Amino acid sequence: AGLKTLLLNVSRPVTRDVLITFSPTAGPSRLNATKKGKAGKIHLPREIFQSLRSQTVPVVVTVLNIQQFGMFKEANQTAQVLDNTVVGVTVGESSISGLKDPVQLTFTHRELPQSVTPQCAFWDPSKGQAGGWRSTGCVTQPGDKGTVCSCDHLTFFTLLLNQALDGSTAKPLMAVATVGCGVAMAFSIFTMAFCIFMRCRFRFEETVRINLGLHMNLVGSLLLLNLAFLLNSGLSGRTHPSTCKVLGGLTHYCLLCCFTWTALEGCQLYLLFVKVLGIYIPHYLGKLCLVGWGFPVLVVGVAGGIGSYGEYSIQTTDHQVIARLCWITSKHLLVHYITNCGYFGLIFLFNMAIFGVVTHKSCSLQGTGAVQGYRKPWKVALVAAGLFCLLGATWALEFIAYGISSTPVIYLFTILNSLQGIFIFIWLVILYYPKTKEATGSLSYIIRHDKNTTASQ
Repeated sequence: AGLKTLLLNVSRPVTRDVLITFSPTAGPSRLNATKKGKAGKIHLPREIFQSLRSQTVPVVVTVLNIQQFGMFKEANQTAQVLDNTVVGVTVGESSISGLKDPVQLTFTHRELPQSVTPQCAFWDPSKGQAGGWRSTGCVTQPGDKGTVCSCDHLTFFTLLLNQALDGSTAKPLMAVATVGCGVAMAFSIFTMAFCIFMRCRFRFEETVRINLGLHMNLVGSLLLLNLAFLLNSGLSGRTHPSTCKVLGGLTHYCLLCCFTWTALEGCQLYLLFVKVLGIYIPHYLGKLCLVGWGFPVLVVGVAGGIGSYGEYSIQTTDHQVIARLCWITSKHLLVHYITNCGYFGLIFLFNMAIFGVVTHKSCSLQGTGAVQGYRKPWKVALVAAGLFCLLGATWALEFIAYGISSTPVIYLFTILNSLQGIFIFIWLVILYYPKTKEATGSLSYIIRHDKNTTASQ
């Protein structure tokens, strides 16, 4: 029980691919012997058989229930094996690897929870002391009704279900996020007050006032985002569906505003450090506000028009609900991928390019002795960290979160984004409030010196 095997003898040259079906209950069989859609499929390319010429070789397909046999258990394994099923494929007695046309295994399944990431894997006996699962040489193509695994070798395969979050992780993470949001809101208020104070102090320097106005709007969007998250986590699951849609749209709007203002910060740095001279745009800050606060309204309006917002549930593999949020529903995840992941991805690439230009400019100015205040290494590191946060680099951590390994990354992402307001506050204090005029290291001083140098050249 639990072990199903199919043996096919190939005694003549194979001119076409070999197709086999398998299921945990019925075992493997020739294609079409099992009802379509209820069984997995194995696609063996004819490349495997071309080197065998006219030899008679057995093609063995084994479907194993590892729960009954207690096999293929990796030490400290946290990922779940789909249906406890492992499929082994061998052709003849030789080891086959390095295939140009890969072997394809289709594992059928129902729609997986959004907190689960499927990953194709094969059993490697050399991993660790007793063997373990690896994914090298396999490509995972997830789908709604099944996942296709394309591998360049033959061995024992399975589909691992990696949980980004489980019950034991979600509760402390939500607690960290809630406390972090409170801290971020407090420092956002301090930063906005500081920006207003410095705008009054530098009321005759238009460039500094514009920069401070930009910073104040970015910090304001962070304040609203943290407030929307706290309202979301506190009210979701206990609100009317229409109220949840509004709350989901509000949270999405605040997130897009935050992304847009980081992009505008990058544009401003580009104008200051690359263009330098000949820049005058009437009502410049007002036009930036129109883009920063207005463009997300259009995106949220279109997304809301197609019914993208509602209750979003984070579940485990056994469909246990970990958390409920008012957000983009699972039926409209394409909206999330385009408006959040894709939009921020473009902004991140642009801002990191600007960060490289600004860093190069700052280093070149230090080399000429122009900026005396930044000769100390800790000040250089602080300015770099402030720019890094200002351009939204901490959000990029979410892109490298994958499977169960994402748990420490998610904690790091939550903590750093909570500290983003603190970093920006300290950065602005150091940058715009020097203790003495001789030790000035402000951004405005760098800009003025760079303009004078460029004009003289």
